[in-house]
This record gives sequence, C-alpha cells and structure tokens, in this order.
Amino acid sequence: MKELPNPSAIDSTSLSGLNHLGQFLKNTQLNSGAIPSNKNKSHDPWDHLEAVMGLSTLGFKSEALKGLDWMALNQNDDGSWFNLYNDNDPLELNKQTNYASYIAVAVWHLYLLTTDKNILQKYWHPVKQGILFSLALQNNNGAIAWNIDESEKVDNDYLLTGCSSIAKSIECAIAISQVLEEKACEAAWKIAHSKLLIALESPAGIFDLKKDRSRFSMDWYYPLLAGVVSEERIKDLTTKINNSFWIRGLGIKCVEDEPWVTVAETSECSIAFKKIGETQIAEELLQNAISIVDEQSIPFMGWQFEENIYWPDEKPAWTSAACILAADAINNLTNASILFLKEQFKS
Repeated sequence: MKELPNPSAIDSTSLSGLNHLGQFLKNTQLNSGAIPSNKNKSHDPWDHLEAVMGLSTLGFKSEALKGLDWMALNQNDDGSWFNLYNDNDPLELNKQTNYASYIAVAVWHLYLLTTDKNILQKYWHPVKQGILFSLALQNNNGAIAWNIDESEKVDNDYLLTGCSSIAKSIECAIAISQVLEEKACEAAWKIAHSKLLIALESPAGIFDLKKDRSRFSMDWYYPLLAGVVSEERIKDLTTKINNSFWIRGLGIKCVEDEPWVTVAETSECSIAFKKIGETQIAEELLQNAISIVDEQSIPFMGWQFEENIYWPDEKPAWTSAACILAADAINNLTNASILFLKEQFKS
C-alpha cells in the first residue's frame, strides 16, 4: 500500500489556505446559481447546498446567496425538490426527504457567519416548507420515510443516514424559528426532533428495512453528527468505524468491502470525531482528506488504495465543500465552525 501522493497539499489552518477551493466552487457555479457536481453537469439539491456552505465559509457571500436563491426558485409546491437537475431542468422526478430539509442547515450556516437576520427572514418560507414536507412522512416511531417516487408513492423505508441528516436539518430549523419567534413551528419541530433522535439512539428494527446499508460508512458516523448522546451508542458507532472503515494513513472507506477511501466521507467523519472530543483522530482524518488532490490542490472524489489511483477521475464540488466545512470545524476558522459540533437551538 502506497502512501497518499500529496501529504499536506492544502493548508487547512487558514481561510486563505482554502481560498482556491472557493474559487473552484465559484467557477463551477452556473448563472442560475446551480452548482453542478457530476461530470454531466447535473446536481442534486443536497450536494448543491453543501457547495453553497463551502462558498459561505470562504466569504463568497453573493455566490452563496445565488445558490440559496436557486433553491427558492426551484422548490416544488409541496416543499420538496426533485432528485436530480441539469441547471433548472429536473432529470429525476422522485423527491427525497433529506434533500427537502437540508436547506435549513445552509441558511442557518450563513446566519452564523453573518448574524444577518434578514437572511433568515428571506429564506424562511422555503425552509419551513421543506421541513413540513419531510415531517409529513414521519412515522410514529420517529423515523422519516426517505422518498416519494415520480408517481407520488411513498417508499416506506427509513434510511439511517438520511434520517440523521434530517435530524440536523430540523435542529437548524428550530434555531431559525427561535430567532424569528415562530413559536408554533418551534414547538412542533422540537417534538418531531426528539422522536427522531430517540429512533437514532435505538435504531434496531426501524431503519433500512428493505436493504441493509450498514456496509456504508455514513450509517456509522452520521448518527454522531445528528446528535446521539448515549455512551453505549457512541461506542458502538466508533468501534465499527475504527474496525471496518478507517484505513490508517489514508482515510475513511465509503464502503466496508471496497478498497476505496473517499474525501467527503473522510472529511465528514473527521467532524464527527471532533464532535465527540477525539480531536487527534479528527485532525489526522482531515489531513488525509486534503491530501487526495490534483496538481491545483482540488480534491478528487477518492483514492483506490489497491491500485493506487485516484478513482473515479472526478472532482465534485460538494467534495471540496466537505473539506472546507471540516477544516472550519477542526480549526475554528469562522463563527460557523460549531455548526456540526454543537446543538444549534436553545433548549
């Protein structure tokens, strides 16, 4: 096994050391505000919002606002977004609940950076509608169905990773509702959030009923980002990560049985370890993530460590954004560094 080819290729300890990633995201963004993430120039709403947060972190405020405006203009009447777009044109007409709710995280993130209440007011409607779309599919046990297909049929399966992401989104939406004094939403969403976290703490028999997704690393670190707190649950999650997904010196595998570490998973997992106080591991994983880059220090999607090649030969916008967010969380570069490290609403 070779070492990563570009150790310490990016200076993650300062915003200036990451500025080229912001320029990359800016150059990727279309006139409409959409931020493509795939080779065919398509994007999904979640990846788009991750890139928006990367722009926000590095001070590209006008571009970030264009990205949020794209979300507002393309929201469906029911509060959802379609699964995949080419610019403003929907390519896949199913609607995922974790996509609908994630705008709350991006809007709250920009507020943390700017303390501009006008931002929360401007995007309150799409945030509220997105959360309501997702919560309309919440089961009595707290879990939220992951998808409505193009025929408007609900897929009654509940994804552990997706629901973890939704939990963070609801948390940020509650924080927004508190600032805006939207008390009815705050009260209802706190109940829904509590029910969802209870499910994430004791997930047996609740999630991934149709397909076992436990071979994916996201199922193991996303609950940490969502806010699970029991020592036993945290120990189970971190033990699995350590034994099955963490390749020392390289990073976090996307899939347990594939020789492939990915930049986004490694970046996100670094934030999860930082959140639970494992700062040394977090710093090491961040260094792994920012070493899988091209000659211009733009991150590839991942590194295939048996063939010792970058794979696939793609550099998605949201992958760079994941590095930016991890660098902020680990090195406390902005006022938004706490976004994924602490609960955002007031109890």
